[in-house]
Amino acid sequence: MDKKMHDKGLEVRKAVLGEAYVNNALKNVDDFNRPFQEMLNEYCWGTVWGREELPRKTRSMLNIAMIAILNRQHEFRAHLKGALTNGVSREEIREILMQVAIYGGMPAAVDSFRIAREVFAEIDGKA
Repeated sequence: MDKKMHDKGLEVRKAVLGEAYVNNALKNVDDFNRPFQEMLNEYCWGTVWGREELPRKTRSMLNIAMIAILNRQHEFRAHLKGALTNGVSREEIREILMQVAIYGGMPAAVDSFRIAREVFAEIDGKA
């Protein structure tokens, strides 16, 4: 493991998803999933998210679309909050999900719009 890249990834992960979210994920680390969490921090968050060629806002927009199409609701919820942190507006999220509907299918968009509304209500204190 490249400790420097791992630590960079952990820093980026916390900045995007929030320290509480990441700390909650890490408190469940055990001998079985530790190598996966290390790989996640080093490669996903350090090697890829840590690159400067795309701004975090753009990376978040890409993730919202891809994760919505893959119908990974838990990850979608987390990355939706991260996208808002990275400056993606609710209007941009709506437009991304409209694009998802056309290229990824209506069922993926229906679920994603529902989750987005829940996240917005939670953020607005209306949940």
